[in-house]
Amino acid sequence: MKKMFLKLLLLCLWRLNGVFGVSGVYVMEGESVSLNSDLTEMKDDDVIQWRFGYENTLIAEINKRADRITVYDDVLDGRFRDRLKLDNQTGSLTITDTTTEHEGDYKLQINSEIKRFILIVFGVCVCVCVFGDSGLESVMKGDSVSLNSDLTEMKDDGVIQWRFGEENTVIAEINVTADRITVYDDVLDGRFRDRLKLDNQTGSLTITNITTEHEGVYQLLINREIKCFILFVIDEVKSVSVKEGDSVTLNSDLTEMKDGDVIQWRFGDENTVIAVINKPNDRITVHDDVLDGRFRDRLKLDNQTGSLTITNTTTEHDGDYKLLMFPGRLSSKVFRVSVYGE
Repeated sequence: MKKMFLKLLLLCLWRLNGVFGVSGVYVMEGESVSLNSDLTEMKDDDVIQWRFGYENTLIAEINKRADRITVYDDVLDGRFRDRLKLDNQTGSLTITDTTTEHEGDYKLQINSEIKRFILIVFGVCVCVCVFGDSGLESVMKGDSVSLNSDLTEMKDDGVIQWRFGEENTVIAEINVTADRITVYDDVLDGRFRDRLKLDNQTGSLTITNITTEHEGVYQLLINREIKCFILFVIDEVKSVSVKEGDSVTLNSDLTEMKDGDVIQWRFGDENTVIAVINKPNDRITVHDDVLDGRFRDRLKLDNQTGSLTITNTTTEHDGDYKLLMFPGRLSSKVFRVSVYGE
């Protein structure tokens, strides 16, 4: 039986005003992202306001009538300082050098019309593939995995709901007020049938007898808060051997990346990011100075397929390489590279 390793990625925690159907926007930590107004040109009497977070803090506005553009980048303890750029023609907002502090709910008000965006910043979510006992989750195909609510106990008026996939299908819920626990394990062609278990004290969800059908995005709604998890399922670890001094290519098996794709390569037990391709931002980044510079001038990325080549290998390059592809296609691969001498 092949080993199947599960990696739980805690993406984000934000507050919503009970509203779904907002636009999801993804960005790698440290990079820039644009929230598009979808306007081609603002009118002479338009007023545009950008607000952030549950408190609807005003962070930027354009007032065409007063011919004024204002960026309030010192609010919220200065987390947006020198990071906000407004397009004076369209009103679109760009956030540069993103961190997890910029993750959350953005509201664009154009006169009386409102658009909402949820910004998810990747980089805090660690793609972990565990071999051995390190305190993290390592399971065999067919075993169980738990998505933890981080609650110690639900409140008397608490309502918890678990959703899965792009359609946000409800798969389980707890309503303490109504004293009701419900598992909808027959939805989605029954892929969760007899596999879901809810902890009635904490609301945590356990999925048993895991298969690749259970890979995807899980959302936990706790009253007005939401937590997101991405569950990746790896059904194979590819072993690759290379002679010291030679080059080795780790193939993504893609023929061509899509416009919305983000590819991330990680190395070692610490899952250090060594290379990234971000198609939405049209950016290719090689972090070859990490890990005491062992990859310096040795990494090459194929900008069409995302495959990674390591040149002039040494025994320092021996180890596990993880390829994470998101958000359009959730896919992950693990390569175990062995570098041998003469």
